[in-house]
Amino acid sequence: MEGIDLHTHSNISDGTLSPEQLVHAAIEKGIHTLALTDHDTMDGLVLAQEAAENNALKIISGVEISSQWSRPSTKKSYGVHVVALNMQNPAPLNALLEQQKIIRAERAKQICDLLTPLIGEDIYLDVIAKVDNIPDRITRTHIAKTLVEKGYVSRPQQAFDKYIKEGKKAYVKFDGLGLQETIEVIHQSGGFAVLAHPTRYDLSATNIRYLIEIFSKFGGDAVELPPAVEPASTRQMVDRMIEEYDLKVSVGSDFHGDNMPWIRLGNIPRLKDWQVGIWESFS
Repeated sequence: MEGIDLHTHSNISDGTLSPEQLVHAAIEKGIHTLALTDHDTMDGLVLAQEAAENNALKIISGVEISSQWSRPSTKKSYGVHVVALNMQNPAPLNALLEQQKIIRAERAKQICDLLTPLIGEDIYLDVIAKVDNIPDRITRTHIAKTLVEKGYVSRPQQAFDKYIKEGKKAYVKFDGLGLQETIEVIHQSGGFAVLAHPTRYDLSATNIRYLIEIFSKFGGDAVELPPAVEPASTRQMVDRMIEEYDLKVSVGSDFHGDNMPWIRLGNIPRLKDWQVGIWESFS
C-alpha cells in the first residue's frame, strides 16, 4: 500500500505546486500511484500525465467535487467533498465541472463583495491575480491569503474564523450538486466515488455516521481513511461504518504544498487487514 496517494492538490486549485512540480515531488517520495484531485477541476490532469511520462509513476484521473447533503429530520444542508477517481469516460463529469466552475467563480466574487464593507476595501482584483486571472480557480484559501497579506488577519485560519467560514458575515455556501447526483455522474463517467475526509466537516459523530450511511445508500464506492493524527476512537468509528456498509477504502494525504505545510505528500494511514483499497478496482 505504501507509495499510493489518491488525494492531492496543485496550484490549479488551492495547492502551491504546479502539476508538474507535484509529479516530480511524488517521484522523489517514491510514490508509484498518484491522483491529482483539485477542487472542481481536472484542468491539471494532462500536465501531470505529461510530467509523469517515462517515470515509474501512474497518474490516476481525479477531482474533488464540492457537493451537499441534508438530513430530512432537520432539513439543514451540509457541504461535503466527493473525490472522483479513475474516470474511463470523463465527458459527463466534465459537463458537471463546467457548471461547478461557474458556481465557484460567482461565489468568490460574492465573498469579496461581502468582505468589502467589513474591511473597507475590495480585494477581488488582488485575489484573482493569485490564480492567473482565472476566476473559477479561486478558493477561500486564496481569499484568506490575501487578507493575511493586506494585514486584516495574521494567518489564513484567522480569516476563516473571523470572516469566511460558515456562520460568519462573508460566508457564501457552495451551492453544488446533491450527493446522490454527484455519485451518479461519477459512475456515468466510469469512475469511483470516494467520500473525502469524513471526519473533517465539523459534524457530530451521529451526523458522520449518517453521512457514511447515505453515501453508501446512494451507491458510493469507498471512504477515505482519517489521517493517523486523528484520535483512535475516530478511526474506529469510521472503520465500523466501512465494515457495516461493505465499503472499500481510499488513502490520500490531502497535500496542498505550503498552504498546509503540516501535511506531507504520501503520508497516508494504514489499512486494517480486512479492508480493501479502491485502487485494486482500477483498470
